[in-house]
This record gives sequence, structure tokens and C-alpha cells, in this order.
Amino acid sequence: MGFIGFGDLGRALHRLLAGFRADIKVFDPWLPPGLLAEQGIAMASLDEVLKASDVIFVVASVTSDNGGFLGKSEFAKMKKGASFVLLSRAGIVDFEALMDAVRKGHIKAASDVFPEEPLPRDHPVRKIENFVLSAHRAGALDVAFKQMGRMVLDDLALMKRGLPPVTCRRAERETVSRMRSKPVTRN
Repeated sequence: MGFIGFGDLGRALHRLLAGFRADIKVFDPWLPPGLLAEQGIAMASLDEVLKASDVIFVVASVTSDNGGFLGKSEFAKMKKGASFVLLSRAGIVDFEALMDAVRKGHIKAASDVFPEEPLPRDHPVRKIENFVLSAHRAGALDVAFKQMGRMVLDDLALMKRGLPPVTCRRAERETVSRMRSKPVTRN
């Protein structure tokens, strides 16, 4: 299995997949190799992940460095019949190239993120065989909103006692200025 990106979402997915004891390679230029080695995971180049993986999970954030960086040539490097699972943001891929690679039968794909959400009824991806579609709703589940609320309240309680927050992420200037995810306008 290959991961493109290994932030919070990648780590959570890795925990779910651990029982399968798969050989996992990760491409994430924002992480040091030691962090992955501690978890028994091999750091790899993007080409290694693309060429060696039967299943690739894309869980990277969209940044100024990687918008649309997975395109026609990257999909062509994948094993014939490999599965490509897009879970983070559609802006990571050239979506037309992804649809074309699946249409031609080179790879299979699944996604819960799309260039436009909600996905229009007449979008061509809806008619492609071997392209599994799912609504991008996990973050909008009631349980997720409650968990986010608890995290904020827990951190506020720590801050009230003069301690630093630990459950919410601090917005670091070096990374926030590079993020390119679109805001959600409709839930």
C-alpha cells in the first residue's frame, strides 16, 4: 500500500489498516523519515509509491506546492489494475486525467472529494465504470462536530489555567501560508 501524505488523516487510516500487515510506503515531503520509521513505515519517493503500490491512498492537503500534481504521467506509472483512493482534497489531482485513467481501464478509483461539491448530477464521473463515488460527509457528521467542540473546550480549559493547547492544531505561519483548500460554502 502507498500513502501520499501522512498527516492526521493518514495516521488514522494507517491505524485502521495495521491489522492487514501490509507493506506500506509513504511519500510526504513535509515529514522527517524518523517519524515514519518509528511506526515501521518506509519513507519513499513519489515514483516508488506510484510504481510499487497495489492501493494508493491520497490523504495530503492541497498546498501551493502540490495543487494538481497527480496527473496523466503519475497515473501512467501506477500498476495496471491498481486502486487509487482519493480521501483528502480533489485539488491534489488533475481530475480529468484521473477519470481518463479509470475510463481506459488502467486503474480503479474511489473518491469522496470532487472538483465541485456537491457533485453535479450530470458530472461525467458518475458514468465511469470502476470509479466508486461517495459523499464527502465524514467531517459534517454530528459526532464529528461534537468531537471538534470537545477539543476546543478542552484546549480552552488548559489555556484558562495558563497551559498551552494540546488537542487543536496551532496555525504555523510556515504551513498555513501554503494551504490551498477551498472553504466549505454549503453543508
